[in-house]
Amino acid sequence: MSSPSDSTVLGVVLLIRHGDRQGFYQDPNTYDASATAITPLGNVRPLSFSGRAQRTHRLSCMARTYQQQEVQLGGLLRSLYFDPSSSSHIRNTDLGLFNVSQVQIRADAGDEGGVIYDSAVSLTQGLWPPSTAYNTTLANGTTITGPMGGYQYIPIESVESSNDVSLEGFTSCGTFNNATTAFYASPEFKQKTEESQAFLSELPPYLDGRPATLQNMWNIFDYMNVNSIHNANFSKTLPPTFLAQARDLANWHEYNTFTSPQLSGIENIAGRTVLPSMITGIQRIANASDPLSFVLEAISYKPFLSLFNMTGAAEENSGLANIVEYAAAWALEVRQPASGGEPVLRFNFKNGTTDTFHTYNFLNSNGDVPVSTFLNTLAPPAVNTTAQWCSVCSNTKDRGCGLLAAASAQGAQNAASEHHQRISPVGAGFLGAGLTVAVFLMAFAALVSLGVLTFGNGRSRRASKAGEKGMKGIDHGSVDSHA
Repeated sequence: MSSPSDSTVLGVVLLIRHGDRQGFYQDPNTYDASATAITPLGNVRPLSFSGRAQRTHRLSCMARTYQQQEVQLGGLLRSLYFDPSSSSHIRNTDLGLFNVSQVQIRADAGDEGGVIYDSAVSLTQGLWPPSTAYNTTLANGTTITGPMGGYQYIPIESVESSNDVSLEGFTSCGTFNNATTAFYASPEFKQKTEESQAFLSELPPYLDGRPATLQNMWNIFDYMNVNSIHNANFSKTLPPTFLAQARDLANWHEYNTFTSPQLSGIENIAGRTVLPSMITGIQRIANASDPLSFVLEAISYKPFLSLFNMTGAAEENSGLANIVEYAAAWALEVRQPASGGEPVLRFNFKNGTTDTFHTYNFLNSNGDVPVSTFLNTLAPPAVNTTAQWCSVCSNTKDRGCGLLAAASAQGAQNAASEHHQRISPVGAGFLGAGLTVAVFLMAFAALVSLGVLTFGNGRSRRASKAGEKGMKGIDHGSVDSHA
């Protein structure tokens, strides 16, 4: 994965897809999604057997493949980045207890229900497994180890889509919906529909009433994929080439929905809202005075498509122009070249449980890319605030846009009223002060509702136990980041 001699790993920004889950439906026009749930397969630790059971038990190929998901991925990342003997070892890290000052983890809590967040929890179990070193000695001399053999509680920021657009920029986005509608009406889509009509006409017996249309291709593929994993009768009945054919059409459908040749194209919105937190993570890792070295964003498959397109990686490597597999991992390593100079980025990607990490070229470069090149190219199209997202998506009512619009309109109305009314200087002073306070309180309430201003330690669902000493505030650098 890395050459031990050409550079040193300063840290890594990781984007991770969730593990195996139950099926779910998303509207092909708006991508609003129904709820779903992670399965034991999506987060299970690899099974081990001993003695007689080891001699007699035989796992099926399917089970062997999918047992190596989130916990297994966490263990792999631990060995790559925290083990001092690894060529990809991150400076100042080790295999000891979790250190909160070095780590930042965020998980999308909107798309696909709680599956993405739950997957992130499973991933942390592999990254920081239970350890008897997580203990405390009481005043009476008794040593107490944490429950479950020293289970470590890792803080994960739950990114709620209702008030933070950073990990799910595509929902409730009117201009994105318009672009999707235009795609469905395009000559390319009509041609693909004609080419695939013979295959689509054979699918109804296997779709349990779902529309067998190209427009509904994601839902067709997801239904077939989930049932091929979890439904033995379905798996036996489905013709052997159908799942691969459905996947191919779904890949085409989703890549063309979530990508644009223009970096600031609305079809790239899923990636444009993730970029700010990625950029801030890279900058902080490159800052020698900042202890942060491990940034992890748990997301759905959509931002991968946009970002692989925006970085040019998919253009150079056609295999990246597809829906990524469960537990896929993109690692942007921040490295210091042995020859000196500014830090560089290395693009490593592992597409699911059966793949290994591979290094890819990106941003029209062969090999590592200077951090400045990444920032100069991708900072301009990034969507940095909720207000900017509301403008880009032409939204005036959802996800905090209504509060922003109301505060702006009220402020303008009050300013106009103050300008036209003739009152005494003393009255003007009182009125001006009152209006200032009113507008400030409205704006403050809007910002609190949006998550721009919060109290305490943000929206983490997991309290930090291990590594509390030395904790410092972390600016996530995301759209509407939480302190």
